[in-house]
Amino acid sequence: MPIDISAEFAFHLDEPTDLLLQFEAAAIPEQTIVSSNTILTPAMHTARVPAHNDIGERIWVRAKGNYSVNYQARVEVNRLHPDLSTLKRLDPHDLPGEAVEYLFDSRYCQAERMQSFISDRFGHLSGGEQVTAMCDWMAENFTYEPGVSNATTTALDTFVERRGICRDYAHVMICFARASTIPARYVSCYAPGVEPPDFHAVAEVFLNDPTTPGGGAWYIVDSTGMADPAKTAKIGIGRDAADVSFLTTFGMSHFDNSTISVKESD
Repeated sequence: MPIDISAEFAFHLDEPTDLLLQFEAAAIPEQTIVSSNTILTPAMHTARVPAHNDIGERIWVRAKGNYSVNYQARVEVNRLHPDLSTLKRLDPHDLPGEAVEYLFDSRYCQAERMQSFISDRFGHLSGGEQVTAMCDWMAENFTYEPGVSNATTTALDTFVERRGICRDYAHVMICFARASTIPARYVSCYAPGVEPPDFHAVAEVFLNDPTTPGGGAWYIVDSTGMADPAKTAKIGIGRDAADVSFLTTFGMSHFDNSTISVKESD
């Protein structure tokens, strides 16, 4: 499924400042970059580096003054996505090294604090069936509401408030899965159908791979219900939002505007 992506954003830096960008769709086996064009304001320094787990790239920039980003791409998504409810959980001792770090608490995802709730509410289920039930529970009990959270909002905050945006939904789903000893990670992405159009966030869970005996794979879970995994282009992954922000500044900055458009190709 090809999708067309357009992303523009701009900000101002009063002083020479280092910043880290990650906004381009990743070139990975499950999606092909058919075409892309990135235009950046000339800066004092610009360098590309691998992103978390080598999924996508980050761009180091040192700049001052007005800075803008313009990104256009067409991405062919080739992801197979089986029925999650049919997938089994892998025992912790069978997990590969790449999945282990995604069992642990992280800055925004305090999974240990969720264990009692998960055991009481979903303890009778396991694996993909459990993840599906968690997603359904969030759909029934949470409200998508822009403006109620900020950069300091954690999964526990969102769980108490029962409202938030895609970032918050992803953090709660990650906590739920990790509390069940299912590796879960944060995914920044582009997807058609997101309202309002913006950089989107979903969770990924690590469950068994039916095509590989004893193996596992990552599967997208969007508890907001807006993104179809078969039409979702990944930008990058991390333990939570802190690892994969589209813009991280190491100094003062003033964000001006952003415009995101993601559509299915004609």
